[in-house]
Amino acid sequence: MVQYNFKKITVVPPGKDFIDIVLSRTQRQTPTVVHKGYAITRLRSFYMRKVRFTKQNFHEKLSTIIDEFPRLDDIHPFYGDLLHVLYNKDHYKLALGQINTARNIIEKISKDHVRLLKYGDSLYRCKCLKVAALGKMCTVIKRIGPSLAYLEQIRQHMARLPSIDPNTRTILICGYPNVGKSSFINKITRADVDVQPYAFTTKSLFVGHTDYKYLRYQVIDTPGILDRPFEDRNIIEMCSITALAHLRAAVLFFLDVSGSCGYTIAQQAALFHSIKSLFMNKPLVIVCNKIDLQPLEGLPEDDMKLVMGMKEEAAKTVMAQGGEPNDDGVLLSMSALTDDGVIAVKNAACERLLNQRVETKMKSKKINEVVNRFHVAIPKPRDNRERPPCIPQAVLEAQAKESAATEKRKLEKDFEEENGGAGVYSASLRKHYILASDEWKEDIMPEILDGHNVYDFVDADILMRLEELERQEGFRLETEGEEADFQYDGMELTPEEKEALAEIRRKKSLLIQEHRIKKSTAESRPTVPRKFDKDKKFTSKRMGRQLSALGLDPSAAIDRVRGRSLSRKGHKRERSENRDVNGGDSMDIDGGENPSKKLRMRSRSMSRSRSQSRPPPGEIVPGEGFKDSAQKLKAIKIARNSTKMRNRDARRGEADRVIPNLKPKHLFSGKRGIGKTDRR
Repeated sequence: MVQYNFKKITVVPPGKDFIDIVLSRTQRQTPTVVHKGYAITRLRSFYMRKVRFTKQNFHEKLSTIIDEFPRLDDIHPFYGDLLHVLYNKDHYKLALGQINTARNIIEKISKDHVRLLKYGDSLYRCKCLKVAALGKMCTVIKRIGPSLAYLEQIRQHMARLPSIDPNTRTILICGYPNVGKSSFINKITRADVDVQPYAFTTKSLFVGHTDYKYLRYQVIDTPGILDRPFEDRNIIEMCSITALAHLRAAVLFFLDVSGSCGYTIAQQAALFHSIKSLFMNKPLVIVCNKIDLQPLEGLPEDDMKLVMGMKEEAAKTVMAQGGEPNDDGVLLSMSALTDDGVIAVKNAACERLLNQRVETKMKSKKINEVVNRFHVAIPKPRDNRERPPCIPQAVLEAQAKESAATEKRKLEKDFEEENGGAGVYSASLRKHYILASDEWKEDIMPEILDGHNVYDFVDADILMRLEELERQEGFRLETEGEEADFQYDGMELTPEEKEALAEIRRKKSLLIQEHRIKKSTAESRPTVPRKFDKDKKFTSKRMGRQLSALGLDPSAAIDRVRGRSLSRKGHKRERSENRDVNGGDSMDIDGGENPSKKLRMRSRSMSRSRSQSRPPPGEIVPGEGFKDSAQKLKAIKIARNSTKMRNRDARRGEADRVIPNLKPKHLFSGKRGIGKTDRR
């Protein structure tokens, strides 16, 4: 939509910064080392490259400034005159002309010194020519420093200008200061223009946007204009005059009928007649504002004649399609404070502007190119019967039923209004409860009853669970009654067994008491494994003494503890003895198996539960899922081939995506000098 975006203009650096930027770039992006021993052609090319590169950087930056700043003769007249009002186009053109001249001078300096460098006969002379060329270029930039600073100020101010499209649908608001223009634009758009009760609060153009009939309209708020000669108007007033002169817009001339703005209706009418030439061929609406303070009907007769005279002039400025004056909707009244008539004024302005733009396009030659694309279909009547538009009876009946149902149903809002309104009426959340009786809905439910949480006892199956618990309780009582008939009195035990039983119970009670004492004194520690028992507290001999003290035979328990280690030692000893006697033969004289071999087979079967050796690669183990050894060997081969590349890359698995550091810093971080061991 916006054709001119001044916010994208590149920042203009000051003269000193301009030089620093270009020279530092030349130093960074061109070779910097040269020796006397180089050939003279190499020396010349070295310094010629420096000069050409510097010239190119200056040329690019100066060309960017010239190209990005708008040319006043090429842009829309509205922007051209606005820039002239704000900055004086003579100074503006002079600054850009100096930039262009400096660009040409720098190019000429570069060309001359490159021609001289072609005939340089030594390193010293080539260097002097380079220094002279760069020095002259920098001197030229220093001389245009004020122009660069002036253009930077203009760039900053232009970036703050509103984005106005001169060709779109526009509504322009004008009038004396403090008549309500900014209040009106704040009402109909989302613009936030400062509103104060004194004149010239608005010092520049402000833009907002509004919609009418699905079309976007641009609304421009202009600063106030005073009734005085053209040459006496200041820059703020000239912004409004420029907008009125160049924008094809619907004009809203605001008139303060109350006189609270500080100017009488006669003064405002004089301003209208002095600038009415700017309203020619534009939709014009005279808006009588602040009718809340002074109604339009209550004006004095003299003021009313002035208002009517303005209305006649407004009707003459806008001609209808037939060439006759059109005064429909020319004079409207509103109040921005009470919003009375604000929307009517906006709609009238948008409608008049839309009609005027349509008429203009219909009168243009472009309409002939598109008129053949339109076709208006007019249906032909098939008989003389009239068929006015109507609504079917079924639809009317459905609407009546729906409205009746809506009237019968009372909402919570209706109940609230009937019972005292907000803050007094509280909606009941229980009236939709589904209970056996509606009288229970408003009952107060206790949460704590007799010190118990009531919700813990709420259960739908409470009676069924109670019956089940009673049955279980009766079954348990019957079982206890049967067991009570049999009492263990110890009459069947011998005197020795009775003594052992009493000793065991006494020992058990002592152990329980000892455990409780340790637990109470925070000495409850984990049991120490037997292999870490350095003090030999938990040995088989101690266990035997304790069992003997209780009157039990400890031999079976001791044999069970020592059985595994003794069996291992015995097997080793028997195996070594048999090997020495038989000389390693596996068969005896009678052709039977060697006893030592039988012993080894037996010991192997006994120790197989402890550990088994890995089977050969081709041997099939039940549960692996191979039908024969060939299939197993093939599977092993495929598995090895699949991991070959992974192993070669030193990856831990298929999901290893680690990228190794091929050049560790501690090995490739630079050279070390003589006598230094630290790596940098």
